[in-house]
Amino acid sequence: MLSSTVTASAALLDHLFCLWPEVKRTKMRQWLRFGAVHVNDRPVTRHDHPLQPGDVITIRPRKAPPQVAPLPAGLHLLHEDESILVILKPAGLLTVATDTERQRTAFRFLTDHLRERTGDARARLWIVHRLDRDTSGLIVLARTEEAKLALQESWDLAEKQYQAVVEGALEQKQGTLRGHLDESQPHRVYAAARPGPSTREAITHYRVVREGYGRSLLDITLETGRRHQIRVQLAAAGHPIVGDVTYGGKPASSTRRLALHATALRFQHPATGREMCFQSPLPEDLARLVPGR
Repeated sequence: MLSSTVTASAALLDHLFCLWPEVKRTKMRQWLRFGAVHVNDRPVTRHDHPLQPGDVITIRPRKAPPQVAPLPAGLHLLHEDESILVILKPAGLLTVATDTERQRTAFRFLTDHLRERTGDARARLWIVHRLDRDTSGLIVLARTEEAKLALQESWDLAEKQYQAVVEGALEQKQGTLRGHLDESQPHRVYAAARPGPSTREAITHYRVVREGYGRSLLDITLETGRRHQIRVQLAAAGHPIVGDVTYGGKPASSTRRLALHATALRFQHPATGREMCFQSPLPEDLARLVPGR
């Protein structure tokens, strides 16, 4: 137990930091959050609680904070530092909120998890990019606005790789899909016959990994990052992604999800400049759609 008598007026958290500068502010916020800080024998949780000369502060850290609730099944935190988080998002979970769903999103779960774990109710995350609800795989989130801006400024240089299971056998086993996409509609993207005021260029590189059961497994690298880019361009090429009913794909009996997974991210760390590389193998339910390894 730690104890101190106040000699000058101050806000509680500021006074705690002056008394025990070796203790991190996040730890002090945990003390407050979980009722370990007492002023004149009464628990106080507000960081800006006003202190007066003669007040007695007592820290009773015997009251351990409760266990942090685990993240939902399939949502995994792979990397964390002061600037970024890298996560593995499962299929079926939104990256960010929509008009019809504001609670069950990767962004909300990770924000709540971070706040609960650190005891900092003001902890924030920033979106750098996103995956569709039914796409699984790697996502990077920023922990500061500066990190977000730095990542987005250089995002075109980042390597973004996917694997997809598509219908049919591609005539060319390796190639590039080039075209223009119309993203003007809120729920669907269209492949445009020619450039126009509402279109943006889209470039997707692919390589056939293996074939079987009337399907092909592709390695995919994005040169541009348009909404639904992979899905629309493959459908326009006559090979929609398995399970992508929005763009003409047929559901597979063995899985109810879209057969698209973000397998690799390579980018420059926004603070250190170091090259960061993360990989996630194709989930087993998708690998089983095409035989072999």
